Amino acid sequence: MSHHRPDTLTDAPLGRESAYPERYDASLLYSIPRAVNRAPLGIEEGALPFVGEDEWHAFEVSWLNARGKPVVAVARFRLPADSPSLIESKSWKLYLNGFNQTRFESREGVVDSLMTDLSRAAGAKVSVELFDVDDDTLMPRRLPGACLDGLDIAVSDYTPSAEHLAVGEEIVEEALYSHLLKSNCPVTGQPDWGSVLIRYRGPRIDREGLLRYLIGYRQHQDFHEHCVERIFVDLMAHCRPERLLVLARYVRRGGLDISPWRATPGEKPPRPLRLLRQ
Repeated sequence: MSHHRPDTLTDAPLGRESAYPERYDASLLYSIPRAVNRAPLGIEEGALPFVGEDEWHAFEVSWLNARGKPVVAVARFRLPADSPSLIESKSWKLYLNGFNQTRFESREGVVDSLMTDLSRAAGAKVSVELFDVDDDTLMPRRLPGACLDGLDIAVSDYTPSAEHLAVGEEIVEEALYSHLLKSNCPVTGQPDWGSVLIRYRGPRIDREGLLRYLIGYRQHQDFHEHCVERIFVDLMAHCRPERLLVLARYVRRGGLDISPWRATPGEKPPRPLRLLRQ
């Protein structure tokens, strides 16, 4: 069984010294209820204003085959946004390390174990894919749309403020992105670097104001998933788009990257992609 703590990170492995396991142990996975961080945003469980997923890539995945020979792979995991819990990243890394000296009869056996354990920890079905390390599927691509980062703006506010968001009267359909997203781990304070894509249909969003708003996460402490949900909620409340997708692609840390996306129901989900710096 994975650990569950309804309102505290006191027992989470994050930010603490940890012994790295050499044997498979599903109990290492640490669940964090999403509701705790959603409540301040006015998001109620069972009435989510969005659909979405948390897409993870794990680049340090290895196990032993039936004869003891190592196998290496890259894994892609997808947690549904309506799962009751997310999984704390360091516990996930420790759990994956437990595969390193564990024998499996087949690749399918590895996938089955991952899917079973992660789904139990998240409280919903987690999808699992394994790729060879040189699979073309993993080749980096660019975000679609117009980049905001060339705008010559003055910035003095490094905490999120929806007051920067403004719209015009013209209805548009466009995709905008920035590589200037940075937030900080709420436990360790370590920087989390990322890129963010905003695809919408609705009143034209003022680009300078949007970039100031996104830069405002620079000193904000929160998990990747909750930063994306805050951006989604703020854009819906202040810009009132008909359709909206918010996607963040965070740079990997400890062999894991996290790329959450949230969208209005019915919005076309994004294609899986990796950026060069991931």
